[in-house]
Amino acid sequence: MIALLRRYALRHPGEDATTNRVLALLEAEPRCFERDAFHPGHITASAWIVSRESRAVLLTHHRKLDRWLQLGGHTDGEVDVLASALREAREESGLGDFGVIPGEGGPVVLDVDVHAIPARGDEPAHEHHDIRFLLETSEHAPLERQQAESKALRWFPAAGIEARFSEESLARMARKAARWLARTPPGPA
Repeated sequence: MIALLRRYALRHPGEDATTNRVLALLEAEPRCFERDAFHPGHITASAWIVSRESRAVLLTHHRKLDRWLQLGGHTDGEVDVLASALREAREESGLGDFGVIPGEGGPVVLDVDVHAIPARGDEPAHEHHDIRFLLETSEHAPLERQQAESKALRWFPAAGIEARFSEESLARMARKAARWLARTPPGPA
């Protein structure tokens, strides 16, 4: 993971502060993959999922946060962050046929984000250090929404993400995915 993040840092030098925070957590905190590691926080895994056919983007309307987001969640102790992103994508969408978009020397880390999570119940305020991968699948496969966590699950045209949602994080991932995917046109499933 550290090697993938270092390659990410070379591609995105303007994001050094965020990338360095995630690298520091990985290097200093052996429990950073556990969801109860609150100080300063823990690693989470996300998937920016695009359609093989049209490059549309699959988003979930998160029930607790009441906003549209990429699919993802806690690594639950799993040190393979990509495996966690794939697991979360499968659990939250009901889809199983994901392709991992390759980059130089491994899967594409599309984005890295550190965001604050407010205190809730027995959990103190903490940070999610989210590592986001670029995946693809067929938009024609039936979706199975996880009702406990999601109000809705749907494909959105990639070109309209920035205008449709006020989340800078979504807009940033849409821009990065568009640049990365411009290298290869969409193809059949």
